[in-house]
Amino acid sequence: MAQAELNIDLDAIVGNWRALDRQNTGKTAAVVKADAYGLDAARVAPVLARAGARRFFVAIAEEGVALRRVLGPGPEICVFSGHMAGDAALLRDADLVPMLNSIDQMLRHVEALPGHPLGIQLDSGMNRLGMETAEWAALRDIAMAQRPRLVMSHLACSDEPDHAMNPDQCAAFREMTDGLDAPRSLAATGGILLGPDYHFDLARPGIGLYGGLPFIDARPVVYLDIPVIQVRDVAPGESVGYGNSWIARKPTRVATISAGYADGVLRAMGPEAHVYAGETRCKVLGRISMDLIAVDVTALAAPPEQVELLGRHQSIDTLADWAGTIGYEILTSLGARYARRYHGG
Repeated sequence: MAQAELNIDLDAIVGNWRALDRQNTGKTAAVVKADAYGLDAARVAPVLARAGARRFFVAIAEEGVALRRVLGPGPEICVFSGHMAGDAALLRDADLVPMLNSIDQMLRHVEALPGHPLGIQLDSGMNRLGMETAEWAALRDIAMAQRPRLVMSHLACSDEPDHAMNPDQCAAFREMTDGLDAPRSLAATGGILLGPDYHFDLARPGIGLYGGLPFIDARPVVYLDIPVIQVRDVAPGESVGYGNSWIARKPTRVATISAGYADGVLRAMGPEAHVYAGETRCKVLGRISMDLIAVDVTALAAPPEQVELLGRHQSIDTLADWAGTIGYEILTSLGARYARRYHGG
């Protein structure tokens, strides 16, 4: 079989949620946007709901509609993008809670769906989504008259515990929300780890559920094993792959494995990347191509049948460092060609 196998540990996702929930002093939701960070929200969200998560967050209304079909009535589903033009029927029919980001969204929502639940998103300094201080001051009384389910903001630098932006944003959020008769939320995964000052009434972990930093104690969730298609001996002076970017300096045994950038193995990680054959670390040689990767297996006594790219030895953040990116991109880039196997749950 030439199809790589992606194993996803649902019990590890639940374990990570419970571990973060234990550290959190308020209630703990779950972020399952981007199809649960590429791992299939239809498989992930139900196990989190059974574990006790009662509120879920998605990026856009269409994600919320799909999630409602999976979860059924009961759990609250909040939409980060708020109430966009054309969303009214989606929000109403799927019983979604838009996190309103502006005066325009507030007007659109109360006109189209009077009495429908809503939340508020405030900008505490990230300058991405949410009402700014002056906008909120003008709208605060009107907004609170709608009895929002949640008032939230988002930390820009929570993955850096000592960053000055964290206390600045926390202070700004308190100034904007102290005295409100509504639950508040500031923390995602990193905010939970910053401690109780950041927890408020609800936290919204995302990446930590799926085994990524900054939750260093997270259980690994994804395991990626890639089959070996062919093994050959390469003589000194011969090159491997496109562009002659790697040339053998000594006799080298090279395995060609069945994955590439079409499967989300980012091309940029090539010069630094390694795989594991059992306990032996094997360097990737030359460029990562669309469907194939060359690997140095000279140190092995026998050619391997498969190699590990993600799993016990290497995390999503290991791969991200090689590519100069973050674990989020590694997860959400994982392609559709893998044979996906789900365990636990």
